This record gives sequence, structure tokens and C-alpha cells, in this order.
Amino acid sequence: MHGFANPNRFLSLARPLTLIFLVSGLALISCGLIWGFFFAPADRLMGETVRILYIHVPAAWLGMAGWTSIAIASVVELVWKHPLAGVAARASAVPGVFFTAICLATGSIWAKPTWGTWWVWDGRLTSMFVLLLLYLGYLALAKEAQSQAAAGRTGAARIASIFGIVGVINIPIINRSVEWWNSLHQPASITAGKSSIDGVFLWPLSLAVIGFTLLFAAIILMRMRQLLADIRTEAKLRRRAAV
Repeated sequence: MHGFANPNRFLSLARPLTLIFLVSGLALISCGLIWGFFFAPADRLMGETVRILYIHVPAAWLGMAGWTSIAIASVVELVWKHPLAGVAARASAVPGVFFTAICLATGSIWAKPTWGTWWVWDGRLTSMFVLLLLYLGYLALAKEAQSQAAAGRTGAARIASIFGIVGVINIPIINRSVEWWNSLHQPASITAGKSSIDGVFLWPLSLAVIGFTLLFAAIILMRMRQLLADIRTEAKLRRRAAV
């Protein structure tokens, strides 16, 4: 793991992987969405509104995956002092909040014709909204940490890491909320080793999920490269100012 602590070594791997993930992700997303929107049948109960599934489910998955990435990177930063772990955590936050917002928006659009309301404060929706607030809080802490780093202080970075670890408790709450509380939201359709979704919906959904996941990985790598470039620029400016 520490073999990639050197930014130059990391960047030499990140540059080609970014392009590979981006191109393959966009290709799979296109195939999955075209298949799901234009060739998959309408659902027997939900009709044409079921097509929101191909965006809503990947967005929900990546919203949770983004915070899980923040928590893992935060542990690595605090315990093993990996120099790129904090960068990886901050890079995961922006796409994470973006996909969480998409999940909430598409869920509301789907809820109106299905439930007759845009929003209900049940366990799944509320815990997902809490995740959005956690992301916004983390982004504020990360911004403060970046400002303090320029002054040679690390207190805010440590607080951001602890916040990222503590916030991960919301992920199992989101996952199990439909089992723990009465909810309008349907139970999990895909669990370990099995799925209750018919294959005509599952195949395009799988392509979309894999494609969006690869796009998510490409965005994280692009964000990490940008953050490393910003850090190097700030370091050069400090050296020039000290001369």
C-alpha cells in the first residue's frame, strides 16, 4: 500500500487508469441506459416509471459507496499515516454527494406516481437525506483542513477523518432501514447471491451499475490528480514567498 505513497508513482498509474475507467464506464452506461430505456419492457405494476430504476439504483449504490470510501481512507490516514489517504477521502466526497443528490431527486420523481407523494419521512428516505447532510458537513471540514494545511496545521484534517469514520454508521442504517422499520419503500431487490428482479430488468441495470461505478472511479482519480496538483502549486508558492 505504501508503495503508492509517492505521488509520482501514483500519478503514473492513475493517468492511464482514469482514461480506461472513463471510456469503459461511459460505454457501459450508454449500453445499459439505451437497453433499459428503449428495449426493456415496462413493469406490470409501475409501468414506464420503472425506467428510473436504471439511474436511481446506481446513484443510491454510489452514494453509499462514496462514504464507505471516505471511511476506509480516513482509517488508513489516521492509523497508517498514508500520505495519499486524505487526498483519496476528499476526492470521494464530491462524486459521493453528487450521486446521493441524484438518488434523492430520482427517488422523489419515482415516488410521486408510485406512492402519490414526493416525499415521506420513512427510514430509507430519511437516512439517505442524512447521508447528504453528512457529505456537506465533510466537505466543509475538508475545505477547512485544506486552509489549515497551507498554514502548516493539521487539526481540521484529523477532525475530518474522525467525522468520516463516525459517519459510516449511517451506511448499515440505510441498507437495513426497510427491514427495521415500516416503510413505503420496497424491500431490497438484490441481496447477496440472489435477486428478485426479473432478468429483463436486471441485465440492463447491471450494466448501468457497473458503468456508473467505473465512472465514479474515474472521477475519484481525476479529483485526486487535481488535488495533488493544487498541493504542489501551493507548496511552490510558499517556497517562492519564503525566498
